Amino acid sequence: MTNTVPVSEGTRVFLNFSVSLEDGSEVDTNFGGDSVNFVIGDGSLLPGFERLLFGMSPGQRQMFVVPPEDAFGQPNDNNVQYLPRDQFDDDVALEIGLVFSFADAAGGEVPGMIIAFDEDEVTVDFNHPLSGRTILFDVLIHRVEPAELH
Repeated sequence: MTNTVPVSEGTRVFLNFSVSLEDGSEVDTNFGGDSVNFVIGDGSLLPGFERLLFGMSPGQRQMFVVPPEDAFGQPNDNNVQYLPRDQFDDDVALEIGLVFSFADAAGGEVPGMIIAFDEDEVTVDFNHPLSGRTILFDVLIHRVEPAELH
């Protein structure tokens, strides 16, 4: 019999998961496919989701209700930006709900969704699309093993 360790710091976790909204609409899932694995603390999962896994053992399945504070946060008014219309190419057809990729100060890419526009100004929301939402996090743990540090 193998020694089963529960999920904790310093473990690699193999799992299937689904992320849904309270209305039941599924945002992401890998049930029906191969499990994914990651090392606790490597940044693969949001800390609020990761903490929920602590103490779970292989074979356990659990559904968690994750409030916005532990998931994608609350929307922040400072993340809504007003950009001059001329920053967008004339041949781009703007639509409410359209997501563009913008360069951030560090040179990375950050998605922003158009929430309003007129001929002078475009209002872009840089909040995570799931901010402010309660998330249903369904997890099935397959295997837990000590993480090999390289």
